[in-house]
Amino acid sequence: MKSLKSQFGNWAIVTGSSSGIGKEYARQLAAQGINVFLIARRENLLEELASELAINYQVEVRYLVLDLTEEGFIGKIEKALGGLQPRILISNAGAAHMGAFTKLPIEKLHSMMKLNVEAQLHISHWFSRRLIQAKLNGAMTLVSSSIAYQGAPYMANYSAAKAYILNLGEALNYELKEHGINVSVLVPGPTDAPGLNDRTDANMVDGLPMKPQPVDALVEEGLRALALNKPYQLGGRMNRIMTGLMGKVMSRAKASSFWGKQMKPMVYLK
Repeated sequence: MKSLKSQFGNWAIVTGSSSGIGKEYARQLAAQGINVFLIARRENLLEELASELAINYQVEVRYLVLDLTEEGFIGKIEKALGGLQPRILISNAGAAHMGAFTKLPIEKLHSMMKLNVEAQLHISHWFSRRLIQAKLNGAMTLVSSSIAYQGAPYMANYSAAKAYILNLGEALNYELKEHGINVSVLVPGPTDAPGLNDRTDANMVDGLPMKPQPVDALVEEGLRALALNKPYQLGGRMNRIMTGLMGKVMSRAKASSFWGKQMKPMVYLK
């Protein structure tokens, strides 16, 4: 298997890179000798990560403090890039607000959709058009979630948003092949990364413990899938087993009921 650097050059953009999955993507890309352009909202964390990557991996690191729900955010990225032509994009930025649909403020739900759906739409459209216009090949990962496979009560807006990302990426995998652009969707399950699993019982499936997948192993899978141009990568062996079993033994209605029973106590016991 060819490395990402040998296929797509030495610059990558990583959004949502100040923590969790995005931060690990930045580390593993840097470890491959790929320079990284970091995008996130928290400047102190970006500054710390940029220094760490530059020292540990001797790569060039630039960062942009940016909220991807802002109007015109693409123009700000374009301006900050200057003459750079990154050919790898990890579109990881996202947010989750769990709770009863009618109890969450509409402003919070809309803000989440702007980040999880509209921002993914805009950045993937901009990035792929930029490559095509420059007659360059490239690679793009969109980060979804295994909750995308069914409507999940008390995560209704979130599961709908992640389904959009999964479908968008799978379709683009086919559309953009002819332009030499790899597109892969990373579909994490429970992941051992800060902010992703704040409650132990979030990793329980029908009373059986699902051990969270280490974030480094998840990202390794995602980068391998991108290099091979797999339409999606469902992260973690146990997550693949459980998702496969649920798809075989449960209807979509039963799967939604299952998630509703799992999530309701978490929502109402907070």
